[in-house]
Amino acid sequence: MEVDEEKPQIIAENPNENVIRERNAEIVSGGNVFYNPVQEFNRDLSIAALNVYRQRLTKERSEKALKKQRRKVKEQEDEKTTPVPEDPPVYEAGTRYEDGLRILEALAATGLRSIRYAQEIAGVRQIVANDLSRQAVASINTNIRHNKVEELIEPSHSDAMTLMYLSTQPEKRFDAVDLDPYGCPNRFLDGAMQCLVDGGLLLVTATDMAVLAGNAPEACYVKYGSVPLRMKCCHEMALRILLHCIESHANRYGKYIEPLLSISADFYIRIFVRVYVGQAQCKLSMSKQSWIYQCTGCETFTLQPLGITKPNPTAGNPQQLKFGIPTGPAVNSQCEHCGHRHHLGGPIWSAPIHNPEFVQDLLTAVQETTLQSLGTQRRIVGVLSMVQEELQDVPLYYTPDKLCCVLKLEIVPMLKFRSAILHAGYRVSYSHASKNSLKTNAPPAVLWDILRSWSKRHPVNPERMIPGTPLAAILSKECTAVYEFDELHPEANPKSRKSALSRFQENPTPHWGPGTRATIMIGDNKLPKSYRNQNKKQRHKASEQQAEDDQQDTPQTVDEHDGDVEHLPKQPKLEATA
Repeated sequence: MEVDEEKPQIIAENPNENVIRERNAEIVSGGNVFYNPVQEFNRDLSIAALNVYRQRLTKERSEKALKKQRRKVKEQEDEKTTPVPEDPPVYEAGTRYEDGLRILEALAATGLRSIRYAQEIAGVRQIVANDLSRQAVASINTNIRHNKVEELIEPSHSDAMTLMYLSTQPEKRFDAVDLDPYGCPNRFLDGAMQCLVDGGLLLVTATDMAVLAGNAPEACYVKYGSVPLRMKCCHEMALRILLHCIESHANRYGKYIEPLLSISADFYIRIFVRVYVGQAQCKLSMSKQSWIYQCTGCETFTLQPLGITKPNPTAGNPQQLKFGIPTGPAVNSQCEHCGHRHHLGGPIWSAPIHNPEFVQDLLTAVQETTLQSLGTQRRIVGVLSMVQEELQDVPLYYTPDKLCCVLKLEIVPMLKFRSAILHAGYRVSYSHASKNSLKTNAPPAVLWDILRSWSKRHPVNPERMIPGTPLAAILSKECTAVYEFDELHPEANPKSRKSALSRFQENPTPHWGPGTRATIMIGDNKLPKSYRNQNKKQRHKASEQQAEDDQQDTPQTVDEHDGDVEHLPKQPKLEATA
């Protein structure tokens, strides 16, 4: 890529430089380029995912070449010649391979992520580290030379969207595109879809969680084309909103996505998807999106898909599907549980958000290969173990504290609640997005019935039984079954919890968060802007009040000739003498 011809400033000469070390990578920065140490988990997970993706891609290419060879032999009708599968090539990290991956980091900042990719991903042909900032490109050049990875990394000084649009020719496309912007990634998705190869990997980060979690539904609709609802499962809804947005961009070009891993962590969400070309598969996209109805009283939610598929009996091919539009709405005008009305949100991605086989390969790689030395390896193992345990066919989740809050009940212990659901014949799991999550295929009527049974053990204060409230409407009904709370079901306590894995870590550092643009988020002198502005108005008012008090303590005289004010020195107070 073309780099700005102007000679970049040597950042090492900056007296305020910081040397940042992350595994084998060292970054020299003068403090004018963005870096956030909290994102080390993001970078470690991305390195592991790209290594596994490269292994799977190599295997797919070998199988494709073998099929092509067999087809050629069959055409020649040479029975003596039998195609022999070749052994997959062995790649090493830090070495350039002409048949390796071509990776784009569209918003590289210091270049730390690209440098770590070059050092830790096996089978790389080229990594393009791009940034729009002149200072960032200068920092990238310095850091590439400092880490001696000039053979693998090519700096680029360009607008990310322009660079991707100029890379749509087949020979210029990328095997993987990494988008880690400050805030919303939607503006980069269109270009990313066009510059990826068929089956390429797209890695996307979004940090505008306030918008995705439902604090500003009008802004979320503008950015992502979906209306969020304020729910306890807002973090998983954020993942599904972003997946819906990515899929809609892909469908415009006859492409569709396959989510490999979708993670909600710290202050951001991170998504790994493969992008394929296929007009026939694009038709299934409508059945993967759903509207969501949420009761305004008890907050029960119901999903309704935009489309449905069913086998076509008239077709000769049994695998051929027939597409249709569902009837609706999926709920009545009033909630069947409490009688309140509904909010309507979405559309969101309602298909699975993880690929179990990819997650298993990723977990194996992190535990058994050189990736086990990653700085956040323990946390990655914990999160991936929880992802494996999630119910893939159940979108969103409830939380026991919110369900009990609606009915003003003593909170049901998590293991007791899970046991009651399992004994009733339903499935249940945690979600990696929340430590209090209750992801289950049990219908809401069963959950409320379980809580009615629990209320018999822990009665509600009769004064709270106010007519017209969700509490009164739900608890006024009789229990339809008997639920077991005392006997712990064998599957109630998941393996990740028994093993005490690092599933939900505490806040990594004080004042942690997305940070501010072009800032090295390390040291006490680089606090987030939100923290620096705390009580800003109160401090300003206090300083003004102090100035007024000081001025009142200073006596003034007016000159009779020109009206100027003269400030007289403050006279000491005389103490009374006996």
